Amino acid sequence: MKISERAKSISPFFAMEFGKRAAALEAQGHHIIKLSIGEPDFGAPPAVSLAAREAMDGRSLAYTSALGIPALREAIAGFYREVHDVEVHSSRIVVTAGASAALLLVTAALVDPGDEVIVGDPSYPCNRQFLASFGAQVKLVPTDANTRFQLDAAAVRANWTEKTRGLMIATPSNPTGTSIPPHELEAICSWAHQHNAWRIVDEIYLNLGDHDAHGRAPQTVLSFDPDAIVINSFSKYFGMTGWRLGWCVVPDALVPTMERLAQNYYICPSTISQHAALACFTRESLALCEARRQQFAERRALVLAGLERIGLPVPVPPDGAFYVYFDVGHTGLTSWEFCERALEEAHVALTPGKDFGSCGAETFVRLSYAASTSDLAEAIERLGSLMNRLNA
Repeated sequence: MKISERAKSISPFFAMEFGKRAAALEAQGHHIIKLSIGEPDFGAPPAVSLAAREAMDGRSLAYTSALGIPALREAIAGFYREVHDVEVHSSRIVVTAGASAALLLVTAALVDPGDEVIVGDPSYPCNRQFLASFGAQVKLVPTDANTRFQLDAAAVRANWTEKTRGLMIATPSNPTGTSIPPHELEAICSWAHQHNAWRIVDEIYLNLGDHDAHGRAPQTVLSFDPDAIVINSFSKYFGMTGWRLGWCVVPDALVPTMERLAQNYYICPSTISQHAALACFTRESLALCEARRQQFAERRALVLAGLERIGLPVPVPPDGAFYVYFDVGHTGLTSWEFCERALEEAHVALTPGKDFGSCGAETFVRLSYAASTSDLAEAIERLGSLMNRLNA
C-alpha cells in the first residue's frame, strides 16, 4: 500500500511516545508519575457530567447544526462578555469537535499550497502539522528567554516576506507556559493586518492565565483585534479533555466557509458534549474552574521551587498554561536522554524539547504540572535523586 507523502512527512508526537513507554512500565507494576501530557487531573465540573447523563435519557440525540447548537454559541458569547469584557456576536462562534477540529477548519479555509506562515519556535507541533498538511510553507522563527520564548513584533517584521500570508500564535504557549504581553501581541497583529495577512491566535490556555492586580482575567486578542481568528477549547480550563469539544471565533465573512467545511469533514460536534458543555457556564461551574485555576498556581509554585532546589533552571517562569520549560543542558545529557533516564530510573514521564521545534530542542524539557500536588512533590524528589546521580 502506498502511503501519501503528506502522511510520511508528519513526525511522531513524542509526548505520546513517552506516554506509551510509561504505560508499558506501569504494566510491569511500576508507579509512573505522568508529567508528559497536558491533561488536567480534575475532570469536568460535576454539573457537566450530570448534564451529559440527563441528555442520555432516551432522546434521539440527532445531529446538530455544523456550527453548533445556538444555546452553546450564545453561552460562549456571554463568557467573552462577562469574563473578558468583549462583545462577540454568537454568529461568529463556531463550535467544533475539539480545538484540533477548529484548527483543521481554519487552515483548510485559509491556506493554499505555497503560502508562507510564520510560527514561533518552540511551539505546539500539531499546529504546524495542520498548516503543512494544506501545503503551507511553515517558517519557524527562533525565540529565546529574552522574548519569553514567544514571537515579538521585531521578529515578525524581520522574518516577513512577500510570500507571508499569515501567522499562528499560541498565548499562553505550549510548551513554555508563557504569554505574549498584550501590547506586543497588539503590535504583531497590527503589522499583519497592515499587510493583509490573517492572524490565528490559539487561546486554549488563556483562562488559566494569571489575573492582574485588579483581579481581571487575561486579555483576549479580540479586545484589540476583532478580526483575529481565535481558537479555544473546553479541554483545559473546563477540564473536558476526552469530550472533544472546542470552538473558534472567526470574522463574519468566514462563517459560511467554516460551515461548509465542518459539514463535509465531520458533520457536527458531539451532540452529548455540546448539551453537557452548557453547564460549564453556570455560576457554580465557573467558580469551581476559578478555584482550580488557583490550585494550578499553587502547583506551579511548588514545581518552580522544587526544580530550583534540585538544580534544574527555568529561564522563564510560566504565567498561563500548566507547563514548565526547564533547561538540562548543564547535565551533559540531551533532552531526549534526560527524559529517557527520568522515565527508566525515576519513573517520571516528561517530554523532550524535540517535540516542539528545533530551537532549544536538545536542551529543554517540558513538565506538565496538571497532576496532583502529591504526585508533583514525589516527582521532584525522584528527579532530585536522578540529579544527584548525574552530578556524582
